[in-house]
Amino acid sequence: MTGPAGAGKTLCVADWITSTPVPWPTVWLTMEQGDTSPGAFWAYVIEAMRHHGVPTPPRVGNPTRADDIGSLSPARLAAHLNGRAGPVLLVLDEFDRVSSREVADQVEFVLRHAGRGLRLVLISRADPLLPLHRWRAADEITEIRAPDLAFRPEETSALVLRHGLNPTNETVRRLAGRTEGWAAGTRLYALAMTRSDDPERCLADFDPGHGSVADFLLAEVLAGQSAEAQELLLRASVLTQVHPGLADALTGGRRAEGILAELERANAFVTTVGRSRYRIHPLFAQALRARLRDRRPGLERELRHTAARWLSEAGHLDDALPQAAAAGDWECAADLFVGSLAVGRLLTDIDPESLDADLARMPPDLPGAAPSLVRAARRLARYDVAAGVVHLRRAEAELRRAEEELRRPQSDVTARLTLALLRVLASRLLGSADMAEAAALTAERLGRLLPAERMAGHPELPALLLSDLGAAQLWAGRLDFARRTLSAAVDLPDLPATAGPRYEALGRIALIDSLRGRYGEADESARAATLLAERAGLPVARRSGVVALVYAGIAVERDQLGAARAHLRRAGTSAGAGGDPVVASGIAILNSRLLLAEGDPRAALRALSEAEGRSPAGVRSPWVSERTALAQATADLVGGDPGAALRALDAATADSPECAADRTRCAADRTECAPDNPGCAVLSPECAVVAARAHLALGDHASALALLASHPVAPDGGPALVVRAVLARAEVAERLGDTRTARHLAVRALDLARPEQLRRPFLEAGPWLGRALRGSRMPADGWLPAATDVAHRRVGQPDPARPAERPDPVHPAERPDPARPTEPGAVRPTEPGAAVRADAVRAVVVEPLSRRECDVLRQVAQLKSTEEVADDLFLSVNTVKSHLKSIFRKLGASRRGEAVRRAQELDLL
Repeated sequence: MTGPAGAGKTLCVADWITSTPVPWPTVWLTMEQGDTSPGAFWAYVIEAMRHHGVPTPPRVGNPTRADDIGSLSPARLAAHLNGRAGPVLLVLDEFDRVSSREVADQVEFVLRHAGRGLRLVLISRADPLLPLHRWRAADEITEIRAPDLAFRPEETSALVLRHGLNPTNETVRRLAGRTEGWAAGTRLYALAMTRSDDPERCLADFDPGHGSVADFLLAEVLAGQSAEAQELLLRASVLTQVHPGLADALTGGRRAEGILAELERANAFVTTVGRSRYRIHPLFAQALRARLRDRRPGLERELRHTAARWLSEAGHLDDALPQAAAAGDWECAADLFVGSLAVGRLLTDIDPESLDADLARMPPDLPGAAPSLVRAARRLARYDVAAGVVHLRRAEAELRRAEEELRRPQSDVTARLTLALLRVLASRLLGSADMAEAAALTAERLGRLLPAERMAGHPELPALLLSDLGAAQLWAGRLDFARRTLSAAVDLPDLPATAGPRYEALGRIALIDSLRGRYGEADESARAATLLAERAGLPVARRSGVVALVYAGIAVERDQLGAARAHLRRAGTSAGAGGDPVVASGIAILNSRLLLAEGDPRAALRALSEAEGRSPAGVRSPWVSERTALAQATADLVGGDPGAALRALDAATADSPECAADRTRCAADRTECAPDNPGCAVLSPECAVVAARAHLALGDHASALALLASHPVAPDGGPALVVRAVLARAEVAERLGDTRTARHLAVRALDLARPEQLRRPFLEAGPWLGRALRGSRMPADGWLPAATDVAHRRVGQPDPARPAERPDPVHPAERPDPARPTEPGAVRPTEPGAAVRADAVRAVVVEPLSRRECDVLRQVAQLKSTEEVADDLFLSVNTVKSHLKSIFRKLGASRRGEAVRRAQELDLL
């Protein structure tokens, strides 16, 4: 068993011996420094054997001097052990202190000739001077190494719990990541947390450069090395990865490669991370840097200057950038940011804070194109488009002036490429698809000027370009172009560097599907995006909020208002809530729709009015204008003002590009280009449906029918659009007294809506639907409330059994009120026999799910396997299986998919 200091080697073996009784006598000997000469070593072994009840006969002999084995005969000792009835278990602890080749040869001789009479356990920081290769080939050895001893997250959690703490999963994950499973470090952190009034904060504020962790590492690891190795460790501690050549440059020596290899073999918290590259454990490196600053002030900056120059000359620009920034060489740092195309890392990295923190200290008045590009990238990464554009203009002016002086147009390709990529992002945030497309063409052209292998090393750049370009096209209403562009981003290689842009692209594809009324496909794309984000470890803080918006819209259509409110809150706290035009506008529109669904049309209109003009984009989006008008018109209809509804639609269509061309035709026909005109060609089918309903409310059946006839749903229109159009036709038929046609169309709408469980169109339909469906058989699968309930629930009327705003469904106690049924056969209490069936609805969940069961259920809903759920929640696989059985019993489900569907219907997800 080998591992670094504090890995728990001795405790592990001792625990094994005591917890798994061995039928043989056990002899334990801990080696001491200076007592490993042949005579001393064997004298201690013979005495330890006698002490533990395994005496040796006189013929074996006994050493009389420390440097010589004297009369001891290894052959007779081996023969004695081989002749015993049972073996002896010999544990030699701290065996790395045995540096004598003679002792190692004698141990190997005794072990080989003792046969079955000796079992040997060696505990060491480094590999012993023994023929391990031969024993491996003969399958005569079991090896336990440092990775085997490292604490897994669940073991870290168990150790912290034993200290009387109750850490969150996030705290355990951070602690395990910081210590990298090092046992002693985990315990020292836990002890520090127990002494703090705020253990969570203690972990965040703990300084590994000073205190108990640093004391342990400096005493147990650094102090045991040669003076040359100590000097190398101190100087190399400023590096993230240690190249032997760079280490020689920092120390002025030539033996770094051999020293680093020896430190790695000795488990001195130095590990290989590739060919001729090493890494110092982060905790050890921090302790070393603290020692360097305390004892040699000013040296760190010189070392970082040297490292930045060496790495830059060697072509390792990504590694050189943080060194230059840490050294305060800002011109060099900015040039490296541009030259290494680090803009992609800043905008797409899962954890870009370290790079951003390196650049944050750059002086604000530093001149030049590169510093301006750095400032622009940092601003745009925070959705500060106004400041970002200012810096982009300065950078472009600086580049133009430099090129004029050099008389070489576009001489700095990487600077121009960085500028173009940032212009695509800025254009997206400004809402200009034309500017984004022009900048994207420039970026593609410049990318072809660079070596192919260099661009291949930055897979995040094309992913970022396509994702931002597709988002700009989406805002402009070019949905087909946007979908193709975003699909190209999704089809790029699945790499950590591309995870962020591909996640956003999937989310926007889901939004396009939802805009077209294809909520089932939108749900699939949103789930794929969520799965990608979870698998890649993409932090919630790095997600724009588009996926949460899609989930909220789907939940509104399915009348899962508690879930919709929860998703909308998540979108509101996302990174893009204030700066991304799609997210900002989507939040306002969905909030209005949700308020209307909850029965408050005035609040819905007020929400739209308050959100007007808040979009950060400088260009209006046609679909945002249309969706806003639809939300306003629907709220006006519910409020009993169909005229206001038509005026809202008129205002939206008057500003559309199509309307400008259409006005000429309307003028020639001497007709009015507005929703009041049934022949208006610029209305979308969805707007036409709302306009038709407004005309019906005004008693103008002919205009309503003409609008629906002249604005059919396109062949690619989704079920949500078709269902509303069919229901509008059914309403016209019912108003005209054609009950048979109305019933036929209403039943057809039910059939179309059932696969995607679209409840909202029926709940908004009004009392005519109940009349049309009277006597018809309602769906038997319970996805929609009974026909009489639909009849009683008028558009926008609040459910008396449901509060205006449902709580966030984070706990199973917040189950749907039985007055708002979602299960098969459920009805309102106003119906005959409702009391009995309402009790049946309450009995769907036989008892509340525990918080841990809710955690498991949420993981299962993300399509994770049992093993993945166990890893994420720090549980055993058997525990997860037990929770799943309990969930199935409580939800009355027999499979995972069924349990997830039931939970969604009950607003538990």
